Amino acid sequence: MTEAPAAAGRNGSRYAPGTPCWVSLMVHGMEATQRFYGELFGWEFTPGPPQLGPYARALLDGYEVAGIGRLPPERQLPVAWTPYLASEDVDRTAATVRHCGGTVGVGPLDAGNAGRMAIVSDPGGAVFGLWQAAAHPGIALYGLPGTPAWSELLVRDTASVTMFYRTVFGYEEEPYGSDGVTLALKGRPVAAVHGMGRALPRDRGSHWLTYFEVAETDEAVNQVIELGGRVVKPPADTAFGRTATVADPEGAVFSLVRTHR
Repeated sequence: MTEAPAAAGRNGSRYAPGTPCWVSLMVHGMEATQRFYGELFGWEFTPGPPQLGPYARALLDGYEVAGIGRLPPERQLPVAWTPYLASEDVDRTAATVRHCGGTVGVGPLDAGNAGRMAIVSDPGGAVFGLWQAAAHPGIALYGLPGTPAWSELLVRDTASVTMFYRTVFGYEEEPYGSDGVTLALKGRPVAAVHGMGRALPRDRGSHWLTYFEVAETDEAVNQVIELGGRVVKPPADTAFGRTATVADPEGAVFSLVRTHR
């Protein structure tokens, strides 16, 4: 983790292709999930595109920062936060994903006048979205508690997947640590790939992890517990700030970070 794209997406501006531009969570109980994140992050909610089924956009200080939708009851899908990467042409990017060994699971399809989207996975099985903005550019606020702070792909080893993302999105790569790679666009870090070896959870496999900014990590962890969530990885100081990994009551895993300022 390094830095987020500070003001991208605000005032209707577009994200550069390959930049994480939105995060979305599909759950079984929307109302309970909205209460959880509303209490934790101070989010309010407004209805999203009806083409996506029951879906709400989370607002912080009036700015859109995330989305929460309801899983179709007939589909047994994992409950997980999904990052969306910006694309100028979702259909073309989805075709490239498929050509490079990935899978297109949903779409491409229109989300009303908001934009065009697809849900895909890389060759290792990590799921992410593609977003071609129209009326909805994406995340409109960064840097405050309750906003997305960073996106990190957790894999067994980075060599197996970095070529895929470099080919699809044109990322520049900068190694860090024993098996980590920062993904950058025109020299600006936008995401990371972290090789975990045997520490990668077997029940999840390769997956994207979303970090959310908080005012105080330890206090936020305590609040997660009070609200019915659980701790996956307790608070610890890192080079980027104090972090912790938690899960909401439905099991969606995400991380909290109080970044150094």
